[in-house]
Amino acid sequence: MNYQLELQQLVDYPRCRVYRDFIRILMADRSIRTGGSSGLFYFTVLCSYANFRTSYRRLDGISYTVYPGEWVCRLSELTQWFRVRFHHSALAILDGLQEKNLICYTRLGRKRQLVRFSIRGWHRHNTVLDYNCPCQKETGFFFLPVSIAADLIRSGRASEMDVVLDLWISAIYKDNRVLGSQLGPVVYLRNGTGNPLLNYTELSQRWGLSRSTVGRLLKKLSDLDYLSLMSFPGRSGSVIYLRSYLSTMFQISDTMVDKDEVALSLHLNADIPDSDTATQDPDVAPEISVSSEPASVSKPHMILLARKVLQILGAQGLPCFHCSRIRYRLYPLSDDCKGMLEGAGSVRLRLEASCGTRRTLYRFELTLRPITQPEGGSSHVKRP
Repeated sequence: MNYQLELQQLVDYPRCRVYRDFIRILMADRSIRTGGSSGLFYFTVLCSYANFRTSYRRLDGISYTVYPGEWVCRLSELTQWFRVRFHHSALAILDGLQEKNLICYTRLGRKRQLVRFSIRGWHRHNTVLDYNCPCQKETGFFFLPVSIAADLIRSGRASEMDVVLDLWISAIYKDNRVLGSQLGPVVYLRNGTGNPLLNYTELSQRWGLSRSTVGRLLKKLSDLDYLSLMSFPGRSGSVIYLRSYLSTMFQISDTMVDKDEVALSLHLNADIPDSDTATQDPDVAPEISVSSEPASVSKPHMILLARKVLQILGAQGLPCFHCSRIRYRLYPLSDDCKGMLEGAGSVRLRLEASCGTRRTLYRFELTLRPITQPEGGSSHVKRP
C-alpha cells in the first residue's frame, strides 16, 4: 500500500510546534524589540529550555536533578534570555508568569543566584521520555498550546517579539477551511469565519497597540523578511503570509505567494483595465496569439488574463513561464463569450502555452464569473 505524506497546519489543532532554533534566532535578533507586558515571548523562551526527559546539571559544585518540564539555570542567564539589565527585572517577569499560573519557580544556591523553574501542564502538551539523558537546548521542538498563547497576547501590551510569535502561532497551512492557506502559510486569528483578511483595528485591539503602531510594525517585519503583507483596496483588509515558515516547520522550500493569486483565492474583485491600457504592454503582447474563431476573446483582455496566469504560475516555480520563447493562446470553451464583459454568466476558457512553434506544453481551463457592482462602481470587474 502506498502512502502520501501531506504537510499541514490545521486550524483546529490545539497546539503549535515551535522549533528551538527558531527561538534562538529570535533571541539573537536585536532589531526586534522585547518588553511589553503580555509575556508571550518570555514564556516561549522558558518552554524552549524546559527538559523533555530527566537529566542532571551541575552548578557551583552541586548536581541538580532536572525533571521533564523543568530547568535549572543561573539568574544571569535569565537576564540574557529576557534582554533585561538587572536581576530584579528578570525575577519580576517570572513573578508575572507565576501569577498567571503558567510556571512555578524557586531560587537556589547559597546566594540565591540559581533559579529552578517548571512549566505547568507540560505533560499534557508534550511527550515525556522515561529515560535519563542530557537534553539538547538548540535543536528539536516543543508544543505550545494555542489557547495559552492567545490568552497571553491579549493580557497586556504586546512587544514586537510578542507580535512575531503571535503571527507564527496563528499561521495555517493547507487547511480547506481557511481561504488562501493552500497558497502558503497564512495568518488566521481563528475567528470562525475561515477568512484570513485582517484590519488594523482588529490587530490593535488584540495587541494593545495603536493602529499607526500596528502599521509601522508590520512594515518593519516585512522589511526584515519575516512576513509578506498584502493590502487590498477598499474595506477588504490585508492578508499576512509568513516567510521562512515552511523551511523552518517542515524543512521544505518556501513558496512565493502572488498577490493576484491571493485575491482569486479570497474571492476578491479583479480589476480589468480599459482596452487602451491593456494593449500597451510590449513585453507580453507579442507572445500572445489570438484565436481566429468568431467567438474568440478580445485580444486586450486575453493579454491581461495571460499576464495574470503567467505571474501566478511563475511564482509557483515553473521555469518555462519566465522564458521569452513561451507563447500563449486563449480561446473560449463555451458557445458564447460575449457575456464575459456584460455579466451574462460564467465563461469557460482554455489557455494553452507552447514553446515557440513546438507542441503545446501546458493546458489550463479558466472560469470567469461576473459580479454585480453597486451604483457608481466600475463595470470592468470580474470575480474568478
